[in-house]
Amino acid sequence: QLQASGGGLVQAGGSLRVSCAASGRTFNGYSMGWFRQAPGKEREFVAVISWSGIRALYGDSVKGRFTISKDNAKNTVFLEMNSLKPEDTAVYYCAADRRNWLTLDISNYDYWGQGTEVTVSS
Repeated sequence: QLQASGGGLVQAGGSLRVSCAASGRTFNGYSMGWFRQAPGKEREFVAVISWSGIRALYGDSVKGRFTISKDNAKNTVFLEMNSLKPEDTAVYYCAADRRNWLTLDISNYDYWGQGTEVTVSS
């Protein structure tokens, strides 16, 4: 129902945009978040955006470098990643929260995509 795409290999300092498309159902009224998980580490909050797209929240490690946006007409959420660092290397997951909260808490998210892998080389 949530399909993440756009991951790949990029050099440090570069940019990449990953997308999350909803299929099979709509997520009207849901907030949409991005999380990431590096090998051997716990899943980490990256960003979340409200249904309206007006409000967004970012993790401290990506603030000022990443931008979350959405296109409700296309049921798609984007994560624009700039000034990438090797420590941004991870599998990136999108998720949907039916309460439309801006939350870092993984347990609040109801639906998850399968993830797209981002590798940043030094």
